[in-house]
Amino acid sequence: MATYAIGDVQGCFDELTALLEHIDFDKKLDRLWFVGDLVNRGPKSLEVLRFVYSLGELATVVLGNHDLHLVMRSEGFGKANREDTFDEILAAPDRNELLKWLRSRPLFHYEGDWAMVHAGLLPEWSVAQAKQLSDEVSSALVAPDYVEFLSKMWGSEPSAWSDKLSGWERLRVIVNAMTRMRYLTQSGAMELRAPGNKAAPYAGPTDCRPWFDAGIRASAGTRIVCGHWSTLGLLDRPNVLAIDTGCLWGGALTAVRLDDRRIFCQPCSGHAAPRGGD
Repeated sequence: MATYAIGDVQGCFDELTALLEHIDFDKKLDRLWFVGDLVNRGPKSLEVLRFVYSLGELATVVLGNHDLHLVMRSEGFGKANREDTFDEILAAPDRNELLKWLRSRPLFHYEGDWAMVHAGLLPEWSVAQAKQLSDEVSSALVAPDYVEFLSKMWGSEPSAWSDKLSGWERLRVIVNAMTRMRYLTQSGAMELRAPGNKAAPYAGPTDCRPWFDAGIRASAGTRIVCGHWSTLGLLDRPNVLAIDTGCLWGGALTAVRLDDRRIFCQPCSGHAAPRGGD
């Protein structure tokens, strides 16, 4: 039995199928972890969503910013983007079933020696606290009044964490850190809006650093697998394994066997012009 973590798929169903063949994925023995952004920008978001949903307990999924964008758009919130490619999902006869399942996925998963999140964790958060905070967002996403949460979820403020935060602002910071964050300022605030916030590490906004290079991280003792940053590419450190290798942009779709950290890459032809690492 093996567990494979898979990078940002973003609707690239053919590449996902090829990657699973490459790793000899066995439904009777193996499990798949998806680091988020199952959908959007690629050509076959509906096929990806249906396939991962069909895997049931074989698939562990954390939500990415594109997954949340889809959920928000399905309820009429957020801004439509000309690069969005999830109209087929919104028109599908099983859309409600698929979207309800997607909405019920967590932002953070912790199991054994590994934790998984789409973007990253703020320096103040231990793994135990991150799990608790993820649960707070999950509760809001599946609550009877979840639509109200969706109407308040997006935005870049507040930009920093405080244990005193409450209500929508508290949940918004958690969502932003776990699904959107790349850079932190020297004071520890998230830099989400400045030009260059999708750039490669150390080429981003002035006086900022990647979240995983923040001085003292409470989660540093745990191995974290994540995605979200295609211009970063494959980053393999003892306690951070970033595996968004830009399948959508003509890079590769990457899987890592968590048991021994072996890397598998499926080359991709690309479905969109290269840009800043969405």
